[in-house]
Amino acid sequence: SGVFKKSNDRVRLIAATIMGIVFGYFIGISFPTVYLSKITLPSSLISSFDVTFNDESSSGSHSFSENIESGSTPLTPKIYVPSNPRGAETLPPGIVVSESDFYLRRLWGEPNEDLKKKPKYLVTFTVGVEQKANVNLAVKKFSEDFQIILFHYDGRTSEWDEFEWSQNAIHVSVKKQTKWWYAKRFLHPDIVAAYDYIFIWDEDLGVEHFNADKYIDLIKKYGLEISQPGLEPNNGLTWQMTKRLGDREVHKLETEEKPGWCSDPHLPPCAAFVEIMAPVYSRKAWRCAWHMIQNDLVHGWGLDFALRRCVEPAHEKIGVVDSQWIIHQVIPSLGNQGVAENGRPPWEGV
Repeated sequence: SGVFKKSNDRVRLIAATIMGIVFGYFIGISFPTVYLSKITLPSSLISSFDVTFNDESSSGSHSFSENIESGSTPLTPKIYVPSNPRGAETLPPGIVVSESDFYLRRLWGEPNEDLKKKPKYLVTFTVGVEQKANVNLAVKKFSEDFQIILFHYDGRTSEWDEFEWSQNAIHVSVKKQTKWWYAKRFLHPDIVAAYDYIFIWDEDLGVEHFNADKYIDLIKKYGLEISQPGLEPNNGLTWQMTKRLGDREVHKLETEEKPGWCSDPHLPPCAAFVEIMAPVYSRKAWRCAWHMIQNDLVHGWGLDFALRRCVEPAHEKIGVVDSQWIIHQVIPSLGNQGVAENGRPPWEGV
């Protein structure tokens, strides 16, 4: 009889369980599905972080059985972070990398061992092979703290392999383009964000009296966000503001142009002014200047007068470094890339 009693208890337990499951099922489908449209986490945890559980609630509710049959998962969380870069709002903030650099990477190994030394500054030259010897002299004025980029307007890159430094330089080749075309497309502020200062130089500069490390020390010392080396006053055409003054390290003001050219001594071309042949920008100043460069900008004329909009006060943060000076050799080599046709000179065919 004891065995029979235990058997009856087991049957009753199984029956009660089945009835409970059936009852719970009918209770569940009799209520509408609940949707959580948005959960906002406390700002102390993460600012502006929204987790959207179902952004399709406007399309109508579905029963539990319909969701099971369709295989959908209405409670799959979706991330939306407004503070992420545009287009990356649906990514977790921890995996977003919005900036890059020109550091060279190995195919294998630990990434933190790829570089013996990370360059702190960036130097670009827009070059043709005819100026190879002069550019070589210029590059040698920059230490290992500087990453070198050559923009090749003549399409000839292999000829530069004879220089040891060229093996670690970045080479970009597009024919018949000026440095501002390259700068707009390859020097986006987020790409060069790893560098404290960006040099955007021509290829025809004499650098016998220039030392890059000393130059960096001086622009830091005087708080220059936009600068250039002083120009040899007796060589080529130049503005008074950018001519080298022999009795000081740096000048920002104290220049005179032709009568009537400077209505305000704190404005270009008498102050807050550098030329476009050899400008040097801080990271912050370049972020502004890059956005000012138009996509069809060729020669860059007029850009020098507008750079003051990128720093404040401009007459204090734009200046010329006199004790590290250069010579502008005025060699129009890019103009030689054209072909003379129908009586037009070669430079008009570039």
